[in-house]
Formats: sequence, structure tokens, C-alpha cells
Amino acid sequence: MKMPQPHVAGSLAPYACDPARSRGRRIEEPAAPTRTAFQRDRDRVIHSTAFRRLVYKTQVFLNHEGDLFRTRLTHSLEVAQLGRSIARSLQLNEDLVEGISLAHDLGHTPFGHAGQDALNTCLKSLLPGTAEQRSGFEHNLQSLRVVDELEERYPGFDGLNLSFEMREGILKHCSRANAQLLELKEPGGVGARFVHGGSPSLEAQLCNLADEIAYNAHDIDDGVRSGLLSLEQLEEVPLFDGHRREALKKHPELQGRRLLFESIRLMLSEQVYDVINTTRQRLEAAGVASIDQVRSLPTMVCFSDSMKPESSALKSFLHKNLYRHPQVMHNTDRARQVVADLFGLYLQRPEEMTDGGLFKPPLARAVADHIAGMTDRFAIREHERLIGTSVFPHSVEPAPKPMQSAAAR
Repeated sequence: MKMPQPHVAGSLAPYACDPARSRGRRIEEPAAPTRTAFQRDRDRVIHSTAFRRLVYKTQVFLNHEGDLFRTRLTHSLEVAQLGRSIARSLQLNEDLVEGISLAHDLGHTPFGHAGQDALNTCLKSLLPGTAEQRSGFEHNLQSLRVVDELEERYPGFDGLNLSFEMREGILKHCSRANAQLLELKEPGGVGARFVHGGSPSLEAQLCNLADEIAYNAHDIDDGVRSGLLSLEQLEEVPLFDGHRREALKKHPELQGRRLLFESIRLMLSEQVYDVINTTRQRLEAAGVASIDQVRSLPTMVCFSDSMKPESSALKSFLHKNLYRHPQVMHNTDRARQVVADLFGLYLQRPEEMTDGGLFKPPLARAVADHIAGMTDRFAIREHERLIGTSVFPHSVEPAPKPMQSAAAR
């Protein structure tokens, strides 16, 4: 594989997002004297309440299952690192990539996708309801809702009043129904591309792919650490096993966690270089010279035709062997129960919400906002307080035994 040459930060490609040409904020503000618009956006995200909550929100394993498993916060940091590395080589805006990466999961519920699925079911079960209620719950849309409305930090506006480019990147997926609702509120805004077609900025495209690269890699690590996956199982994944063999060829003595880490490192590097080279080739072939061209073209930031099926095979393996593992599914079922119970109770007794019953109507959406903002442990405590039963153990489970190589077993 051709190795991309390093690029010194400072100069932007003509197709990158330039903060001096940003489409601006929904509420106009004076420019900051020492920061660009995108640096200011990133800083607002880092100082937000929703960002701090990510440290106690599930990625795959619940908070009480161990101290070293990824959380939404550490996942977001890893996405930001990968995103910035790729952005620098492509001469994209690193600050924007970092900001989007750090904000992309702000709307995630407690208990990961289990919480999201439960809230979605709860909202849609209340039919007939408002159009917003019928649209259910999407964590990407909720992330946008957090930065547009739910954060309460500034005297002049709700939310963080981020730039269009940041908000566009945060909303990486959106159903057509929800996009149409956004279009009604903000014609030509961040929902327009889901209604009328088109692509987001290259920075937004990059964050979407960096997210996938990051969670595929760290879920391997966490899966092995948990004992639910083994190195022997991973030999059936070509993308991983090729790099495991490469690591052993260079370092025959490697075993255990060092072998795992080196294999993941090599796998990450190959994916990063693949994205850089493929994206450069696509941009050159299409003659892209401006952000407007980017928005009118199909996705430019992507894997090569040879890497794409290998990444898909890894995702399928993780879905079958980790995300659908009986132990994970057992916790998933309990998590759904917690969320569903809390939703039903708050609808009946909204005064139990910790904001003292002060919320914006409609009630169902306010309840969803309240639950989505919870950390895992707060949701568990609230469930026990209000329902009177303990669904999850309070004690931390024993740490997994150190991983051994096949030869040592």
C-alpha cells in the first residue's frame, strides 16, 4: 500500500471547510478574538454538561462491568484522534473534525443502543400523537437537539449555538420524516440534504468513517478483555488475522495482550492509509476544487473497493459474536426494561423528573429528553428509587482474568 506523506497543519485544501467562510450560527454572535468559529464550537462542546455525562454512558459494556472498557467519552476521544490524523493528511479542517467527533454521541441514551431502541419504541407506542412523537427517537437527531436546545449555559439562547458546519456533521444520519420536520423549522438547514439529496462537508464525511474505524477496533479490544471474544475466534476475520500474522512474523515472541494490541494497531494503520489514499484519488478524479462541489457529489471519504468488504466482514463478526452474545443480550434486555419502566412512570408522574416538573411540552418528548440525558448509573438508581426493584447489581463484577496465549492455556 502506498504510504501517505505527512502534512504539516496550517494550510487548508480548497475543498476544506474554512471557518472564515462558515455559513454561520442560527443566532449571530460577535467573532471570538483568539479562536476561529470551529475552535469555539469544539470548546463549547467540551465544556457542556452532555459531554461530561458521556464518561458514564455505555459503549458496549455497562459502567459497572469494569473500569477499563470504553465509554461513550473514551470512544469519542478515539474518533477525534483518528479523524484529526486523517484530516491533517487531506488538508481538511482539524478543528471542525475534532469538534464533530467529540459531539457526535452527545444524544446517546444510557445503555447504548438498547436505551435508544427502548425510547424509540416507547414514543411510537403512544400513537396517535404529534408528528414529532410519531418520528420516534434517533440518537443522531438527539445529539443535534442537545446542542440546539437542551444545553442551558448562555443567557441569550438555548443550546450551544454552534456553526452550521458543526451541526451538519453531528447529524450524520436522519430519517426522512425527521428531516422534513427539520426543514419546516429551518428551511435549507441541516436537514435539507436528507430531503433534497446532496452530501455534507468532507469533514463530516470523515467523522462518520472515523467513528466506524474506531468502534470496530476498540470493540475487538474490549471483547477480548471481557472474555467474550478470543484471539482464536478472531482468526476467522481476514482484516484482523492478516495483521496478527504480520505482527507474529516481525515479533515471533508476541502473545497475549501485546499481540492483540499490535494486531489492532496495524489494522488501524492500514485502514487510515486506505481512507487517505482512496479519498485523494476520488477527489482528484472528480476535480473537486470547492466545498460547493463536495456537497453536490456522492460521498468522497471512503474505503477502497478492496477494504470495504473486509471492514464489513469485521462488523458482521462483531455483531454475531459480541453484540449478540448471550451475556451482552441479557444486559440489553434489562436495560430496555429500565428505560421502558422510567418512561411509563414519568408520563404518569412528571413531577418525579429531577427538574422539578419544569419542562417544555409535549410531555412525551420531555420525558425522552430527560431519560436520554441520564448516565447508566443514574438511570439504574432512578429505576430502583421509583420502581422499587434492583435490575442491575450494584457491586462491580470481578475483573476478567489476564488473557493468555493459546500456547499458555
